[in-house]
Amino acid sequence: MVTRFALIFGLVYAVVGILGFIPPLVTTPEMDPDLIADEGHGRLFGLFAVNLWHNLVHLAMGVWGIVAAVSGFNGSRLFARSAAILFALLALLGLIPATSTLFGLVPLYGHDVWLHILSAVVAGYFGFGPPARHSR
Repeated sequence: MVTRFALIFGLVYAVVGILGFIPPLVTTPEMDPDLIADEGHGRLFGLFAVNLWHNLVHLAMGVWGIVAAVSGFNGSRLFARSAAILFALLALLGLIPATSTLFGLVPLYGHDVWLHILSAVVAGYFGFGPPARHSR
């Protein structure tokens, strides 16, 4: 179950990372004066703030999840645990105005906050919950 989670989570994040590079899917938002790295800045599907670095992080998470799934149960569990902690931290940073752009590099605010909370909860379930306690 944990390896399936890592594979699906990884595929979803890899696809989202790729979608962030497709201009028709990214609308141009109002200017964000706190965002220094504004290359590719926009809102994916008109909702989620993204930029070049945000897309690359999504791709990296996706590749990590896929590699973790291929490596087996222990690698997948480590990925799920790490993703839970990382996404919880990103959600928290997105809620604080001074860090909502990760110091000007990556937009973490708006709809990204609830998506990161949801990602953290799901990853936490697979990384720390019942599926993580035994391999099949």
